[in-house]
Amino acid sequence: MLLALILLLAVALLFAGFEMLLVLGVPALAYKAGFWGSLPDAAVVQKMVGGVDHATLLAIPFFIFAANLMGSGQIARQLLGVVTALVGHTRGGIGHVVVGGSMAFGSVSGSAPATVAAMGRMVYPEMRAAGYSEKFSLGLLVASAETALLIPPSITLIVYGWITGTSIAKLFAGGLAVGVVLGLAFAVFVRIQAARDGVTLSPRMPWGVRLRTLWQAKWALGMPVIILVGIYSGIITPTEAAAVSVVYAILVEMVVFRSLGWKGLVEITEQSAINTAIIFVLLAMGGLISFFVTLAQVPNEIIALLQSADAGRITFLIVVNLCFFIAGMFVDPNSTVLVLVPPLYPVAMSFGVDPVHFGMIVTLNVCLGMITPPFGLDIFVASSTLGKPVNEIIRGVWPFVLVNLIVLMLITYIPQISLFIPHLIYG
Repeated sequence: MLLALILLLAVALLFAGFEMLLVLGVPALAYKAGFWGSLPDAAVVQKMVGGVDHATLLAIPFFIFAANLMGSGQIARQLLGVVTALVGHTRGGIGHVVVGGSMAFGSVSGSAPATVAAMGRMVYPEMRAAGYSEKFSLGLLVASAETALLIPPSITLIVYGWITGTSIAKLFAGGLAVGVVLGLAFAVFVRIQAARDGVTLSPRMPWGVRLRTLWQAKWALGMPVIILVGIYSGIITPTEAAAVSVVYAILVEMVVFRSLGWKGLVEITEQSAINTAIIFVLLAMGGLISFFVTLAQVPNEIIALLQSADAGRITFLIVVNLCFFIAGMFVDPNSTVLVLVPPLYPVAMSFGVDPVHFGMIVTLNVCLGMITPPFGLDIFVASSTLGKPVNEIIRGVWPFVLVNLIVLMLITYIPQISLFIPHLIYG
């Protein structure tokens, strides 16, 4: 009874427009007062501090800082130029550039909102000029940014790895495979839509021009090489790769490209600190929630309920997808992971689901939540960046929600897609 009242309180705070800190924190503290009143206040503070006192989480502020540096400088533009040179002439043209560019920017940022903001300003006018409808152009820009949450380095995968203790490197390897599958699914849809809209094709660049473009973008291409090769080869950890990416981005933008001055660096540092603080406050509260979930034996209750209903692994995964889909419509991605993963992860392990595979299911659901109305975060980022009405963007994303659901079903019930690269690299 008390747990039901706590959940109702959380829902009421959410729809009343309170910040997620309070939506998560007030019910958690109310639960402590009503059910665990004898628990010392110092223990509560300790669990909150413990929620952010983890070396793995150091990667988050570094990757946020690196993403903001690249989005405001030349690295993002040069990565987009490389993608344009390679696929801009194919059927779908600039649409494929949007998908490939989002994957490329995601490979150095790990942030879907940052990808929407960076890509939207650069390619939206070109999509409209090529003949794509406004609705499709907006939908593609918002949806393709999802790949940034899967292609390493993904902040969402780092949070999931911290909660569950799963290897970040293995999660990154699985995310690379799933991100490519999602990108290919969007590319197929782009090709179909391009034929319908009669999109004009860009002329094929001679190989000499392509090679020259690749050479000119060598400094920009160095970033994903450092991150991916460094992590997968075992030379550096994900956290070390994040720190190196910041130093590399500063040197390239300030010294090589000279696109960033000291004033700009200070402004980007300040904004990155704010972004980091928002996430870490939620993580601190997530540590407290995870503690109460364990004390209340919620995973055991879920397992007992599923066993009484004679539910198997397939049914459980359907329930997981439904829970995340509904939560993603109303709650930001980090909060969704913090609330749902602690009770569901032990249940998934009891059904024999691989931790990396479950992480891919969780993250792909988070991707879906980023573009799902009414509160899909990327929808509002695109609206702010491009000055377009939210309703207009929502009309454009619905076909991509369907594409995402198809990919989600494939990833959920064909675990080999998620596990192929991790098994190939790490055995």
